[in-house]
Amino acid sequence: MSQAAKSRQIVTGVDDSGEVPVEYRFSHAKNGNRHLLVVFANLAATDDYGWCNGILDKTQSNILWIRDVFDGRNTYYLCRNLDFAVERSVAAVITRVMNALGLTPEACTMFGGSKGGSAALYFGLKYGFGNIVSVIPQFRVGSYVRAEFPAGAQHMMGAVTDENVRYLDAVLPDLVQRSPNRRANIYLLSSPQDEQFPEQVEPFLPLFQGYENFNLIFNDSVLIENHAKVTYWSIPTIMGLIGMLVSGIAPRIGMVKSGGEQPGRDTSAIDGYLSATSQIRDDSVFPRPVVLAPVHEGLLPENQVLLAGTAVGAVRVSLWENGKYLDSAPVAADGSWSWEPTTPMPKGRHAVRLFGVAPSNLHSDRVEIVFTVVDRTVVPAALPSRPHPPVVVSPEFHGQQGPAVQFTGFAPGAAQVGFRERGAVLGVCPVAQDGAWFWDAGWAWPEGPHAVEVVALDVNGVESAPAVASFTVPGMYAAPRF
Repeated sequence: MSQAAKSRQIVTGVDDSGEVPVEYRFSHAKNGNRHLLVVFANLAATDDYGWCNGILDKTQSNILWIRDVFDGRNTYYLCRNLDFAVERSVAAVITRVMNALGLTPEACTMFGGSKGGSAALYFGLKYGFGNIVSVIPQFRVGSYVRAEFPAGAQHMMGAVTDENVRYLDAVLPDLVQRSPNRRANIYLLSSPQDEQFPEQVEPFLPLFQGYENFNLIFNDSVLIENHAKVTYWSIPTIMGLIGMLVSGIAPRIGMVKSGGEQPGRDTSAIDGYLSATSQIRDDSVFPRPVVLAPVHEGLLPENQVLLAGTAVGAVRVSLWENGKYLDSAPVAADGSWSWEPTTPMPKGRHAVRLFGVAPSNLHSDRVEIVFTVVDRTVVPAALPSRPHPPVVVSPEFHGQQGPAVQFTGFAPGAAQVGFRERGAVLGVCPVAQDGAWFWDAGWAWPEGPHAVEVVALDVNGVESAPAVASFTVPGMYAAPRF
């Protein structure tokens, strides 16, 4: 499943086929472009995905963003406790995506800034990729994380000893010296205004002697104040360079080949990979969260903004607005969750989209709640009371059923019970005076797992939180297909 990020469609997934699960985002190329841009994150990247704020929106190539969170902390895409399983798993994901696209390493660009710049150099040189765009990297990784990010240093090294720091410091310089990938098109962007340049970059530039197309782009702008500002004031250069590389033009003396688009190319291989690893699976039985408060299109005083509800099977609820991440709310053992903003939300209309996140990191479908934040003196209308969720007696939870499935249970005080699956309404049935209800869909259910949301409705149509009827129809009961 995909979600919109400005004008590009983004697929979010987890590849857990390697030693370490790797989270990624992917966007298909525009106009059949035959290139893959792999993006590594810097330390300050939102949600640990670098350059994922729309700045690459007009880039023509396929784009693979890789998240640098492994066991809760950054790793420079390299190691935990000096175990380089992270590196091997990340390299495997890049290779799988490249192969699924029918590309070669020469048609791939590794790109990142700071921590991501170090990763771009490392993976580009070690695994033989054609293009490397490295912005303000750190070469002495061990010394840098020990000084600036002690918790990250412990995560990467285990014991933060001088010996381990020296070992991690040598990983990238040693690779530059011994890499056979001497024909890579390398573009290293730095600046004399970067306070890290004298220690982290300058001493290592001689190591690139013998590389056929090593380019040092030195931004000497007076507008640059520090390490972080180098990237900001170099964005036009970076975007122009990436635009040329994904078009097949590597700036150097001589003729180069451009183009090679294949608009009608078969995408079934990469679509199969994305479907198998997507965080929102077509065969998912993970229900959407339910928002119990506020009322849809309701009014909330600016000092009383609270969102609350249930999220069956989730460990947290992720909240977004206008494509920007707001926060995550933990889900309690009983399935309940609530969220209050840490800073006041601006007055006016808000449309918050949210989804549940399972322990396996799969995502539910999205739910949107719309409300208006008003002056704190305005008193909103009282929330309507909601009926209690129904009790489902059958089908047996997680049992095997089919092909006909009957639903029974109790919903005292309710007028009707409704049924839906993955957002689609399946039907309703009345509730007897004693609270009992019965529903038979009247069709043969398709094979596979099902998670049917069962809700109670009162006489005014107010809906309860859902109960989930989860069952599996074995393959032998599959309905015939014509």
